[in-house]
Amino acid sequence: MQEKKEKLLEDKEVSKDIEQNIAWWKQLFSDCADIKMREMYLGKQMDVKAFLSYIEITGGKDMLQESALGKMLSRLKEMSSEELGSALQKNALGMSDATPFSTLLDAANGMLTGDSILFVDGFDQALKIPDKGYPGMSLQETESEKALRGSNEGFGTSIKQNTALIRKRLRSVNLKVTECKCGRQSNTNVDILYMENITRYAVVEEMQERLRQFEIDGVQDSGVIEQLTETQWFSPFPQFQTTRRPDRAVMALLEGRAVLLSDHSPEALIFPTDYNSFIKTTDDYYTRWEIATFTRALRYVASVLSMILPGLYLAMTNFHTQLLPTKLLLSFAAARQGVPFPGVVEILLMELSFELLREAGVRLPGAMGNTIGIVGGLIIGQAAVDANIVSPMVVIVVAFTALCSFAIPNEDFATAFRLLKFAFIGLAAALGFYGFLLGILVLLIHLAQLESFGVPYLMPVVGAELSGYKDAQDTLIRPPMWSLHRRPIYAKRNNRIRLRIKKQGKNTNTDREK
Repeated sequence: MQEKKEKLLEDKEVSKDIEQNIAWWKQLFSDCADIKMREMYLGKQMDVKAFLSYIEITGGKDMLQESALGKMLSRLKEMSSEELGSALQKNALGMSDATPFSTLLDAANGMLTGDSILFVDGFDQALKIPDKGYPGMSLQETESEKALRGSNEGFGTSIKQNTALIRKRLRSVNLKVTECKCGRQSNTNVDILYMENITRYAVVEEMQERLRQFEIDGVQDSGVIEQLTETQWFSPFPQFQTTRRPDRAVMALLEGRAVLLSDHSPEALIFPTDYNSFIKTTDDYYTRWEIATFTRALRYVASVLSMILPGLYLAMTNFHTQLLPTKLLLSFAAARQGVPFPGVVEILLMELSFELLREAGVRLPGAMGNTIGIVGGLIIGQAAVDANIVSPMVVIVVAFTALCSFAIPNEDFATAFRLLKFAFIGLAAALGFYGFLLGILVLLIHLAQLESFGVPYLMPVVGAELSGYKDAQDTLIRPPMWSLHRRPIYAKRNNRIRLRIKKQGKNTNTDREK
């Protein structure tokens, strides 16, 4: 039976004899109740047999009356058999969206994308005619990437809809979309978007090569592609930037980066990326530079404190108390009176409790999840202090660490600091300040050698000379918009200018490309 099925899946040309096509089609889709097949007759004399197949949910009850397919069939019924064959061969009906397939297997895969397939007796090609397609979620607001200014539209689960959202904001003939399939069984559509005149095509080629290097049964989310195409999978730091905001994806395209969209997934993958890109938000460019610089500096500080603060507290209170002022040290000692556990146990208890509350809040629906996170943290922290299980200072440190992690704009990026936080706690508990510094050294070495599609992860702190030290202008400080003349290092070297100020009919630019 298996050999028969494999033989059936061999590529076979569409025959002019429609009975052969129908027999192959029915055998391929046997035991598929959701695949609808309809036989009909076309032409003035009703002497030309046709065969229509579609997935039940993609074809409405009025499909043959109101859709483009219905109008096409109505016109074919008015033609003679000779005129009908000629019209199909020359596309005389002007069906620009109709796609001809010369093999039956291509036609079957075309139908599985959500369209209808039409066979006509005497015509040696199958026609894929777009219909309403698979049902999908409508546009929605982005919950994970809140913005004070700008559009709140978010990506949905349809790749065509997501591509259109980007095209709506970037109406340029230079925006290119390459399509491929991922998943041996799922045949998931994957699109790579890039600006032909800005993006280095070597980045797109490298991504295409990485996609060809693996074969998997199914791809249900872009996260599967992200994990399979990362070169340094052992690193906790993501080598792709994820976003659900079309305006963020467009901003990345205009910087010279590429965007990957996967069907069924509302998450877009942006590549290449670096540390600085994860700290930036769309708000940074929609608001005045003073407040944008202030909030960006807060995020930089928060990203560091969310990782090192508990370990630093342990190192200074357990090993290096001489670094603390006497009054502060006495305050810490008074707060710990009656606590039966050492400092590292206190920290781990509270950190694990907060992580459990965070996970519970994510899994619980709607407002209940937010309530569990806030009320649960207050109740557990207060109860632990009243029971002398932990000291009040530990609760403050852990709560402040959690706040810092929430200030990081990208959830995947924040997760890396949440994991490294426990490594710093272990090093500080074992070796004190020396272990803390050892952890910082290992982390900096790892980040210095980490790359994303050839771009240093610490760019522009590392490799700033590659861009003539111009990328460093838009890191900790967000300069005034009128001074952001150049695109980042991702863009092609001969097309780095993105802003020219016009004065008295002349273009002026303080930093022309040489």
